[in-house]
Formats: sequence, C-alpha cells, structure tokens
Amino acid sequence: MMKKRIGLTVAYDGTHYCGWQVQDNGTTIQGELNRCLEELLGQPIETMGASRTDAGVHALGNVAVFDTDSRIPPEKFSYALNQRLPEDIRIQSSQEVTPDFHPRYCESEKTYEYRILNRRFSLPTERLYSYFYHYPLDVEKMREAASYVIGRHDFASFCGAGAQVKSTVRLVTGFSVEREGEMIYLRVSGRGFLYHMVRIFAGTLIEVGNGIYPPEHMQEILDAKERGAAGPTAPACGLTLLGIEFLES
Repeated sequence: MMKKRIGLTVAYDGTHYCGWQVQDNGTTIQGELNRCLEELLGQPIETMGASRTDAGVHALGNVAVFDTDSRIPPEKFSYALNQRLPEDIRIQSSQEVTPDFHPRYCESEKTYEYRILNRRFSLPTERLYSYFYHYPLDVEKMREAASYVIGRHDFASFCGAGAQVKSTVRLVTGFSVEREGEMIYLRVSGRGFLYHMVRIFAGTLIEVGNGIYPPEHMQEILDAKERGAAGPTAPACGLTLLGIEFLES
C-alpha cells in the first residue's frame, strides 16, 4: 500500500515532560506519541512536530505528522491514540494531509499565551498553569511596552542563550495584554519565535509593569541586540501554545 501522511493536532499539559523533542534522558511529548503509534501499528514511527516546546510548556494546538501504510482511517487515529496516551496528552483531531506537508517548515503563524497570576498570595490550583507574581502590575504600561515589538525586528535581545539560528529577525503580528480579575494574559502571535522569546517578553513586561523601567525602554532593548538588555526569562509553567495557523504559499 502507498504510504499516507497523517496530521495530528495535539494538546498537552507539559508539567511532567522534558519538552516536545525526543531525548535520551527523559520523557517527552514526541517520545510518547512515537511509543503509542509503534504500539498501535506494530512498527517504528517517527513523528515530526511543528513546535518544539520546552520542558514545562503546555499546548492546546501543537501539530505533528507521521507516515504510515496502515488501513486505519485517518480520522480514527485520534481515538486509537487517546486510548493509549497518558491522560495529560490528548489528540484533538487527526486527518490525512498532503505527502509534502511538514509542519515545521511550512509558513505558519503561531499564537502563544502567557498567564501571570497577580495577587497577594498564590493559588495552588493555578501553580502549574501560570506564573505567580505578587507585586501589583500596571497593565496599561505593559500593553504600551508590548506594542514596540509588533512588526519585523531583530529580536536578538529576546533570544535565549544557546540558540542556533541563522538570523534573529522575526515577525510579530500581534501582541495583546489583558487583565481578567487577578489573571493577566499576554497573547502574542508571529511567524516563528526564537528560543525562549515569549518567556523573555513576559519577564521584560513584568519589569515594565513593576515600574523598573518605562514602556519606551522596549525600543532601547530591541536596539541593543543583546540578551542582557532584556528582562529575565519567565518560568515555563505560564506558557501555552494556543494554536498554529498554516498559511497558503
């Protein structure tokens, strides 16, 4: 039989995983997917993911593909895998995609959300899905600061150490900062992100919100093109990949 390529939309709680990508020394999302597919199909399967999220980062809509000659209908893979996967990983949909579709190399727009619990004391039920910050934060100033990074810029100041990239230029298409009660939501969309980029955005905006420097200092941070110019990398637990939109070529 001809092989076909199956696309999966994957949601997961990243708390207990060493990130997306298969590693020798820890459990990963991709590793669990590969394991369950091999168990289901009786042959080694290697998934290819759109976003290699870090340890502790969550996702509602990461995307992965794999090739198979199985007779299982494409839409049934979601049900079959969900019976085998641990309960903190769930396939949201499965369907056949074109043989040349590779989610990592297709033009796409990713949307991430970073959640900050801003109150006097932490809440145990939020500890795995938000960053607790007890000093009052000025959301208006954070919103103003976020506007500086919208557009195409060299984001070297917002790139984590150890990243191996040819260019640090990226396009950020949208960035909103909203407060609902005691939770602050940073939601950023773009055509690709650098290593730790969204978490460094979050750490920097927290410093703005706390009055350490004014919103317009974001321009100076961008211009510096040095990691040391920006704020700290906020913890992984507050970050969720909401979804990926693949764009027509």
